[in-house]
Amino acid sequence: MRVILTGATGFVGEGVLLALLQRTDIEKVLSVSRRPCEISHPKLEEYIVADFMNLPANDPKLQGYDACFFCAGKSNFGMSRKEYYHLSYEITLHFAAAIGANPDFVFIYLSGAGTSSRSLQFWSRTKAKAEANLQTIGFKAAYGFRPAGMKPVKGQRRLQGWGKYHWLFTWIPGFANTIEQVTDAMVICARDGYDKPIIEVRDINKLTKRG
Repeated sequence: MRVILTGATGFVGEGVLLALLQRTDIEKVLSVSRRPCEISHPKLEEYIVADFMNLPANDPKLQGYDACFFCAGKSNFGMSRKEYYHLSYEITLHFAAAIGANPDFVFIYLSGAGTSSRSLQFWSRTKAKAEANLQTIGFKAAYGFRPAGMKPVKGQRRLQGWGKYHWLFTWIPGFANTIEQVTDAMVICARDGYDKPIIEVRDINKLTKRG
């Protein structure tokens, strides 16, 4: 499998990248980011893009892949609504358009636990809108992943912010996963599909048991 990954310079994205590189069924990973991820591996190629909004539609550099694991994003803490909407919705949908409609392609969007179109929280409604509108791009499938607490991958360096404390939640049944589990579930969804577009913590656990 050939995978496009965003967010490799952040907590979750770095963990997903490290987990992907260890898998024998992953042929290549294209990391698309604003700056280098500082990881070297024969399977890894980097595409440095200062502003994702400048990516052209149907970007040739984003063709020839099987799936995108979109892990870019930030907490809404300290952001205005306009800034957060741009980061979490506009950039996400623009990136999907840069890949372009493809009936053989799977797009996986990392949203998060608590995402809901009926939420009173702006961040939650914004991510739910992104999940819904990714369904309209023309991909084989689009999935919204909603993990909660996540235990880092061994060797991770980017443990800033919540990355330092995610382990505190990993003992709560039904609340947490390891990043390896999240990665495994993403790969399985991209390879085999799943019977619903929203992937909660319990679905991640179910997928990883299916293997």
